[in-house]
Amino acid sequence: MANTISALKRVRVTERRTEINRTRKTRLRHQIRAMRRLLESKDAKGAAELASKTFSMIDRSAKWGIIKKNTAARYKSRLTLRLRKLSAA
Repeated sequence: MANTISALKRVRVTERRTEINRTRKTRLRHQIRAMRRLLESKDAKGAAELASKTFSMIDRSAKWGIIKKNTAARYKSRLTLRLRKLSAA
């Protein structure tokens, strides 16, 4: 266990930030899952409406450090490709 006052504070801060990050990551996963479900059900209109919200959440997660920059780019790229393919069909 931490002995110094500053170390004790770091433990408290880390626990708070861990909980916040866990919540944010869960929200991100649910958002991406909702987008994928719309794409799988061939709902192009619904997916197009949800795309901007999903991409915004992906970008914010990368900014906060929840996911890495390249991971965010990969998610956005793959979702965009699937959305374009669905819209073209």
